[in-house]
Amino acid sequence: MSAELIKGTVIREEILSELRKETEKLKEKYGSVPGLVTILVGENPASISYVTLKIKTAESLGYHEIQDTQPADISEQDLLELIKKYNSDNKIHGILVQLPLPGHIDEKKVLNAIDPDKDVDGFHPVNVGRLMIGGDEVKFPPCTPAAIQEMIVRAGVETKGAEVVVVGRSNIVGKPIANM
Repeated sequence: MSAELIKGTVIREEILSELRKETEKLKEKYGSVPGLVTILVGENPASISYVTLKIKTAESLGYHEIQDTQPADISEQDLLELIKKYNSDNKIHGILVQLPLPGHIDEKKVLNAIDPDKDVDGFHPVNVGRLMIGGDEVKFPPCTPAAIQEMIVRAGVETKGAEVVVVGRSNIVGKPIANM
């Protein structure tokens, strides 16, 4: 058996094309498009780069996108109030708080404050539970594991009976992909 390269960039373009069409259908049917807010706290260069790509992608799909950049010294309470505001905003369907957060902010408290039905990263404990249950319960699977799974499916890789090794056990990639 020989190895076969899965070309993620090709699959990405297929998915983006499908999502653009889906966004247009939503706009025609409901008169609105998906709304995403990305919250960036501070000026971590890696986070800025990552969020910038998310913003460009959301905009290219025709989403209503809000980039809410906050200073590194924002208080935890002010950040929680900001999340509360977006939780109650009907034009916002997804909230993404870019990690890591500054040391004076409790990441767990912030992630738990996001409405589970708007938690696009899938980090809220409710969404972790939904992932464990599987099926229609899963609203937003964690992004990287979902991308890995989608690439495997679209590449036509047969996984039934396959042995898989997951290196790492982070809450962001390792644990979720092992469960998926």
